[in-house]
Amino acid sequence: MNQYDLIVIGGGAGGLTVASGAASLGAKVALVEKSGLLGGDCLHFGCVPSKAFIEAAREVLAMRKSSDFGFKTSGTLDMKKVKERVQGAIAHIQRHDDPHRFTQLGIDIYFGGAEFLDPHTILVEKEDRLQGKRIVVATGSSPLIPNIDGLSDVEYHTNESVFDIDTLPKRVIFIGGGPIGLELAQAFSHLGSEAVVLEKHNEILVKEDKEIRDLATNVLEKEMEFIYGVEIDSVSEGNGGKTVRYIKDGVLHSVTGDLLFLATGRKPSTESLNLSAAGVEVDEKGFITVNDQLRSSQPHIFAIGDVNGQYPFTHAAGMEGKLVVQNAVFGLKRKVSYNKLPWATYTTPEIFHVGLTEEQATELGIDYKVYKKSLDEVDRFVADHKTDGMVKILTDSKGKIIGAHALGAGAADWMQPVLFAMEKGSKIGALSNMVYPYPNHAAAVQQVADLYWREKLFDGPVPAISKKFIEVFR
Repeated sequence: MNQYDLIVIGGGAGGLTVASGAASLGAKVALVEKSGLLGGDCLHFGCVPSKAFIEAAREVLAMRKSSDFGFKTSGTLDMKKVKERVQGAIAHIQRHDDPHRFTQLGIDIYFGGAEFLDPHTILVEKEDRLQGKRIVVATGSSPLIPNIDGLSDVEYHTNESVFDIDTLPKRVIFIGGGPIGLELAQAFSHLGSEAVVLEKHNEILVKEDKEIRDLATNVLEKEMEFIYGVEIDSVSEGNGGKTVRYIKDGVLHSVTGDLLFLATGRKPSTESLNLSAAGVEVDEKGFITVNDQLRSSQPHIFAIGDVNGQYPFTHAAGMEGKLVVQNAVFGLKRKVSYNKLPWATYTTPEIFHVGLTEEQATELGIDYKVYKKSLDEVDRFVADHKTDGMVKILTDSKGKIIGAHALGAGAADWMQPVLFAMEKGSKIGALSNMVYPYPNHAAAVQQVADLYWREKLFDGPVPAISKKFIEVFR
């Protein structure tokens, strides 16, 4: 039996972070990956292919809009070219996750399914037995397939299969209006498909600040059809189409399309791990229960990334992985904090979120202030003709940033200065004191921060004092 200081189960972003970090610090590490490839869901089925797909769709849309400048476009979209674009992006990034890179660090890599035999022993592919002092579970998640009448007899797609299609569907039916569904529904719309989103809630983007949510909804509703407050009854297939029957306001309706996409959430990849043999507790959905040190009910077994049910983001898994290296290798008791964890929804325009929303701040009884600007007041966005959106920053009574939200083209990039200020504990005024090259998109952040100083300097006692000073010394 091979003995290790640390066994990492799962070769995605979180698992690779832990394995490489621990090995670099001198630990003897084994990395177990069920598939034959490293990189995880994000690289092969999620973040990377979806963003390549979205960008290709934006380029197609731009070509269609070239008629605004007198050009005439013709021809039919070659979906295989879009597929090649997606696969090319995956292949390029896959080089960074080549197994050789990690074996050079001294990591032993095992490809195959892993299951616990006891709290310290892992069986890989019914063959290799590994024993570890500490173990990190980073097996990610997979699409949740709902129990819908007739679904087993209908061809459907999830993010694991949709990027392989060879022809553009005329109409795509999306069951679920979460971030994955919204991003891909809009991308298909840009490529030329009709997109219909069936959403069980009465609104989308429910975790976003309401003001941002309302603006984003107005933009998205111009490009696709939303049907809110539905309960899916059944699905069927015939005459080349997929029909979804749903109940809305007590009445049965139906909608038919060429492609059916399920965007109904994620489930943790824990079923095959035999966690009960290790004494690891899971919740009712199968997510591993962890404390603020990311330890499971067995203190030497950690869980990071999607599998712990906290935040299903690649960057969250990476952040958790860095913390777990400290706790697992050195026995520290560092606690994870998600207060400054950002996320973005890569629609057009993009949606950025970090910290508290205004609704959350109100609910918590926090004395807060709001500073905001519409993008039609920012010169670069006006020049780009991309004025849909706004920036909104929340502070406490002393000017410390407690939340920041934006809707705008490229928002996930140009909102980064806000994250830096939050990380350093700087007040919103620090964002105003930076120099921004004119005209750029981040000036939206500067103009919001300028409002703070305008309030401080011109709405307080300073103007009166300044006036007296000038009268005396002029």
